[in-house]
Amino acid sequence: MLMRTDPFREMDRIVQQLSGTSGTWSKPSVMPMDAYREGDDYVIAFDLPGVSPEAIDIDVERNMLKVKAERRPTDRPEGVQMDLSERPLGVFSRQVMLADTLDTERIQADYDAGVLTLRIPIAERAKPRKISIGSTGSTGSTGSAGGRKQISG
Repeated sequence: MLMRTDPFREMDRIVQQLSGTSGTWSKPSVMPMDAYREGDDYVIAFDLPGVSPEAIDIDVERNMLKVKAERRPTDRPEGVQMDLSERPLGVFSRQVMLADTLDTERIQADYDAGVLTLRIPIAERAKPRKISIGSTGSTGSTGSAGGRKQISG
């Protein structure tokens, strides 16, 4: 259901983790995701721990889904000395090319426990449908014009 657009994205994520750089608006960090089909929906889940729902931006244009989020530093009391800071801050982004078989007009988004979950219905035109064969009612006709096909859906 997804079409990969950037084969080097995973390498960029690993380099950013090793270098300790935070994402910026011009070069955001990658957010991890899972994608799977569940019944008549295609589900994409993005990990965004510590990001407030107001800091998440979801856009879809044609079949390109874009998710962008920003994780800002938490307010600390004055005089606090940090001994260790490993939690990533900055801007996170992910672009996903969606297949034509998905209904991008009816995407649902939920955010719970740091996970953004998008449910995208499978388009009706992409679901299996039964094709029935009808007859014209002529007798003795064996040619190809003796019947017609009818699509029911």
